[in-house]
Amino acid sequence: MTFPYSDEKGESPAIAQYPEPMESAATLYLPDGGAATFERGPPVAVDVSEKLKFRFVLSFGVFLIILAFAFNSPKEILYGSWTILKSPANLITDYFQLANIGATLLNAGVMTLTGALTVQMNRAKITGPILAALFTVAGFSFFGKNLYNSIPIILGVVIYSKISRQPFERYLLQAMFGTALGPLVSEVTFNLDLPIPLAVSLGMAAGILVGILLPPLSVHLMKIHRGFNLYNTGFTAGLIGTFFMAVFNTFGIEVETVSILSSGNNRSFSIILAVLFAVMFLFGLYLNRWRFSGFDRLLAQPGKFGTDFIEVSGLGLTLINMAILGFLVVAYVLGMGGELNGPVIGGIFTVVGFGAFGKHIKNVVPIVTGVFLVNLLNVYDPASTIALMGALFGTTLAPIAGYYGAACGVVAGILHMALVMNVSYLHGGMNLYNNGFSGGLVAALLVPVLDMIIQTKNSRKRK
Repeated sequence: MTFPYSDEKGESPAIAQYPEPMESAATLYLPDGGAATFERGPPVAVDVSEKLKFRFVLSFGVFLIILAFAFNSPKEILYGSWTILKSPANLITDYFQLANIGATLLNAGVMTLTGALTVQMNRAKITGPILAALFTVAGFSFFGKNLYNSIPIILGVVIYSKISRQPFERYLLQAMFGTALGPLVSEVTFNLDLPIPLAVSLGMAAGILVGILLPPLSVHLMKIHRGFNLYNTGFTAGLIGTFFMAVFNTFGIEVETVSILSSGNNRSFSIILAVLFAVMFLFGLYLNRWRFSGFDRLLAQPGKFGTDFIEVSGLGLTLINMAILGFLVVAYVLGMGGELNGPVIGGIFTVVGFGAFGKHIKNVVPIVTGVFLVNLLNVYDPASTIALMGALFGTTLAPIAGYYGAACGVVAGILHMALVMNVSYLHGGMNLYNNGFSGGLVAALLVPVLDMIIQTKNSRKRK
């Protein structure tokens, strides 16, 4: 079993290893010396091989690629793909509008397959965290990520693994999630009016540097939010992006956030997403022998530190959970009257992916409720893309609802929405996981306060 934080001594910025087979409970040792224990679910009804998991991920990537040609001709997709590759890509650049739907779907499919093949080449297992990373990569490939701006960051993580003399497998999650800073590579390459050879060299160098910095920083920065922000790499990327933004400003380089958004895709993508999640739901039921047995145990997990639901409850129940979350967030978007554009679909895929790694309906609903309530009072339209992204990506704080209760989750959602609208200027939109950055700050502020309240109540009860 693996977890993407530290080893038993809290030393290695990588993945904690545990012997197999596991007993009825598992313990995650944290960098600060603490530990978290969760119960493992009942035996999985169907023995799921790694080959089957890999085929599921491959099928998802191939599905996106085939779907691309239902929207655009090969020529249009080719030109659109070139447009995507040479775009600065900072927040919010909807590839549907920038290029076309076909090129966007092809980009998402290729990025998914690239991630899956990277996992297979390193002989890593497809765990809950890996599945979350692959769906997140696919989602953000609708607005911001592409092969050009992602590869240098992954290469940087590879270099770090060589420096630290650890297998690259230990840093797969940092490599995949770290592509959040892909727009930094694109910004340096395409938006500084430099000669092409110099621009490409500097862009690649910036990406490699980011990849080298991410693994050690992501481990140590998790101490700040104590595992209550599921997008830990987004928090780390936000700080790195803020540093680069400060350097740019020092040299008089202005980086402006953009808002390129599409509309009018609700009918087609409502059907596509409904079919996709229905297939996932039915496949999950099949793997669990057409029963929901054990699902209550999954829902009982608070999600703190990110819980590997595949390890806890098996792939079948995990797919059921992912599908339910997919239906829930699509219903929320359509219920608000929002648009299923690139960024919103990216948010939907991210929520679904983390349905394998910490999120479920019990800890997600309070966060979304908090965001919805504050949107009724502030200046942002609940149906706007930026408000919908706040609701979708704000579920990074789901562990607060799972650990402290639904009411605290609502408060976390309110605070998150208030903050996320005002922090993107710090990193200039170069961190795609802006909600992860905001979520880390909210958790760092809120969790100590909640602990203090609980300790005070317990103290009074004892007295």
